[in-house]
Amino acid sequence: MDIEPVDIAPRQSFPWAVLRQRWEDLTFLHWAVTPETVAPLLPVGTRPDTIDGLTYVGLIGFRMVGLGFGRGPAVPYFGTFWETNVRLYSVDANGRRAVVFRSLDASRLVPVLVAQATLRLPYLWSSMGVDRDGDRLTYRCRRRWPGPAGTTSRIVVRVGEAIAEPTPLEHFVTARWGLHTRAYGRTLHLPNWHPRWPLHRAELLHLDDELVTAAGLPTPAGPPVSVLYSPGVGVRFGPPVDADARPA
Repeated sequence: MDIEPVDIAPRQSFPWAVLRQRWEDLTFLHWAVTPETVAPLLPVGTRPDTIDGLTYVGLIGFRMVGLGFGRGPAVPYFGTFWETNVRLYSVDANGRRAVVFRSLDASRLVPVLVAQATLRLPYLWSSMGVDRDGDRLTYRCRRRWPGPAGTTSRIVVRVGEAIAEPTPLEHFVTARWGLHTRAYGRTLHLPNWHPRWPLHRAELLHLDDELVTAAGLPTPAGPPVSVLYSPGVGVRFGPPVDADARPA
């Protein structure tokens, strides 16, 4: 099976967008794990994507801004919210690289319900916010529903210098142009596109997290091997296709 390259700035692969949004103030934390650890957690028809024999667990906090459908306007109020997700890295039978979300905590209930009902994505409603003090960011999350209620996460980072040329690992965990999800008895691939990430080094000052283990993953062994920050990008999502469908 040929696997698509880790392309840091591909062309948009779909003719029209079903969703538009902007992701802002992102912090990426990543831990290395063996592929065997996460393989049972991936959708049917996908397997762990690897670099140098390892795959990664990601904990990502950010602000979703201006979520809208197609060419329509952004959804007022409900289209902007904070989100924290736990994700894995996958590749399907067609060689498409993607992410698999184990959980997506969001601070607006309506988007949670819509994402659960349509693409069966594991969204959860949480109390969430981010505090900024100069170059220091604090991400806070406390789960409300569906549970386990009270699951929390607190991430504190200091943003550093811009990265002129990311490492292969930094490209691997950020240059992702789709997601895999299991819905309606099928494994789907939902493509996305955005400009190349503007990335910064970041220093992890504090981490107190229960989201990773609540997502069915082992407690991380030690500090993350990669800590990154991005001010954000505008994003488009194309229509979902079967994960084993060949491009036209």
